[in-house]
Amino acid sequence: MNRTEQGDDPEPATPESGGATERGGSIPGHERRRRAGRLRDWFARRDPAWMIGALSLLLSALFVVVNLSYNQWHFIPPLDDSYIHLQYAKQFAEGHFLRYNTGDPVSTGASSLLYMLVLGGLYTLGFQGAALLPAAMGLGALCMALTAVCVYRLGSTLVDRRVGSWAGLLVATNGVLLWGSVSGMEIGLVALLVSGSVLSYTTEAPRNRFVRTPIIASLAALSRPEAFLFVLVLSVAMAWTTLRGRRASGSSRAGLLARLALLLLPLVAYLGQVLLYEITTGHTSANGMRAKSLLYEPIFYPMGFLDEVLKQFHLLLRVFTGFNSFDFVFPGTLLLAVAGTIALLVRRPRWAPLAWALAVGYVLVLLAISTLHAATIHHLRYHQPFLPILLLLAVLGIHGTSRLLRHRRNRRIVLHAGLVTALLFTVAEMPSWAIRLGQQSAGIRDQQVSFTAFLERELPPGAVLAVNDVGAPAYLGSHRIVDLVGLTTNRFTRANNHGAGSIYEVLRDMPAERRPDYFAVFTEWKVHDLDHGDVFAAEPLATFHSKSPTFSYRTVGSAGACQAAKLCDEVAIHKADWSSLGSGDRPVESDAPGRIRDHVNVADLRSEQRHDYEVLPAHREFQPYTDLRTVNSPRGEVVDSGRHVIGGEALTARNLTPGEPVTVTARYARVGEAPPDPMRTAVFANGQKLRDRTLRSSDNGWHEATFTVPGELVTDSTLRVEFRPRADYLGPYPDYTSYGYWFSQ
Repeated sequence: MNRTEQGDDPEPATPESGGATERGGSIPGHERRRRAGRLRDWFARRDPAWMIGALSLLLSALFVVVNLSYNQWHFIPPLDDSYIHLQYAKQFAEGHFLRYNTGDPVSTGASSLLYMLVLGGLYTLGFQGAALLPAAMGLGALCMALTAVCVYRLGSTLVDRRVGSWAGLLVATNGVLLWGSVSGMEIGLVALLVSGSVLSYTTEAPRNRFVRTPIIASLAALSRPEAFLFVLVLSVAMAWTTLRGRRASGSSRAGLLARLALLLLPLVAYLGQVLLYEITTGHTSANGMRAKSLLYEPIFYPMGFLDEVLKQFHLLLRVFTGFNSFDFVFPGTLLLAVAGTIALLVRRPRWAPLAWALAVGYVLVLLAISTLHAATIHHLRYHQPFLPILLLLAVLGIHGTSRLLRHRRNRRIVLHAGLVTALLFTVAEMPSWAIRLGQQSAGIRDQQVSFTAFLERELPPGAVLAVNDVGAPAYLGSHRIVDLVGLTTNRFTRANNHGAGSIYEVLRDMPAERRPDYFAVFTEWKVHDLDHGDVFAAEPLATFHSKSPTFSYRTVGSAGACQAAKLCDEVAIHKADWSSLGSGDRPVESDAPGRIRDHVNVADLRSEQRHDYEVLPAHREFQPYTDLRTVNSPRGEVVDSGRHVIGGEALTARNLTPGEPVTVTARYARVGEAPPDPMRTAVFANGQKLRDRTLRSSDNGWHEATFTVPGELVTDSTLRVEFRPRADYLGPYPDYTSYGYWFSQ
């Protein structure tokens, strides 16, 4: 960039105007000293980059000190998820790549493949056991400091050193970024790779040839799915710049194709990761994505999905506008970022590809995050790596707005007033984030770390432990861990999306030696509904009530930090009781006539898939979640899982003898006390209406009823049966829990 592009004021370059060069201005040293004094001269002669980086490191260190002070000077992360990365890294370093427990199948519970590999390298270098967590915190702090330096360099390149200094300073002092930098998560690494990719673009764009940028972008693509979207758009900007430069330079077609081919590296890297996941797990997405995405609800409704995405997206827009609160950014940040993008397009046309890439990439990141149930979880941790880019654009917006004034003095006043105000709001919020870090880490100590230590003392060495927060028990403990949420134990990923009934069926199908002997679960979470099936022994072995500090003020996303938010402040330790396992596999109120040919076990996802089972909802957006129930029968205690239905069902029975009548036995339970009429459903067999079915109440928890399908409707070994509301679209509708169907001949 030439000198005239770096500033808009025609006045001489001075420290006051920000036009000084990186190593000082063109004004003689004695003149600077006379105007600004020795201290300003000392700063003017030095590159602010390393001072900004040093400030970020210092503040991160202070955050760690606050964390330590809350935990009797022990290193504890604010998230249990941090331990998940540590466990995967340890396993990788010891030769068990992507195997959470030694001997487990490959699982993809680490939210960042690249970060896990980096931590595995640290483990190999000797940062093992208790030393790996502070090493991860230190790595995050270093990466965030370098991110602040990258933002400074970007601002200096795009406008001038003054803008770069302020942008870097706002990143270095942002409280939520400091929180993320020492959280033990991948936040700092992803932020560095994202900002580093953009900075590398600005250094290589003048040559119209990109070599280093695609490599850095490839690493970013392996760090987070959202980062892949961002650098994919940046790759388009690189292609745009390359093609535009080719027209000016007249380079050969072969040379152009070689340059463009290199830009595919980020896409190739991400597709390679997808292929790895597909080969090793059978799924293209990581378990964390499948467990948290709105795309994996029991029933996918396009309009319902769009509604939820827009709701999350609008919430993020409000947060980053900063008018309702300034927890994450100073007021007006998002609007100023829009102004900064426009200013970059209008006043710096050579950076138009980059401006479009930053704007489009950022919006895509927001939309991608909005597809998650947990879009705001853990203080917006999925968004934190992209916050430095937003702050940079906001500073460009303040600068661009000040350029609208005619007089240089007024420009300078507006610019510095805006930047000082932004810094004051940022610094004012920073101590609160340090305190939140300490409060939440104390909650992790009070629960996950404490009950893991208890289990190490009380459980036999070979015991298998099932948990819903899987990090600390695995890394700090020695027992085999079963993850009921499904981040690190594959079959539970989809089951957890459907509810406790489906989780129970997965547990039932496990080999006895791998089935949990003990459970450690939050009593407030749905997974604790396994208790409805008497899976837990009568009394818990221990209950851990969180006594740690409570958030004095809950930010958006603080509910995910549920210990300090007091939304998951009780963990119960149960011994498993499998004595009733399989008791619901046959009808209990009456014997099915003849021989049972098939059984559709509702809530068992594999059985449902084999039988083409589906709920026919009366209304869009209803989700048929599963549960389980225990019933006392003449044959003893019976446990079965079921699925909530509002509307009807459809299923296919198999292994039938054509031409013979089929007796269907249904197990169900009415939900609520509705009038008799809506509890009647129409029964169809192979598309023909057979009869109406009345859903009766039962004092024993559920009811079993039979009906017969005539032999002439059984035309082959399969039979499609549907249960529909008697009225096509008018309510009230059948509302019941379906547990299963038996087909006998």
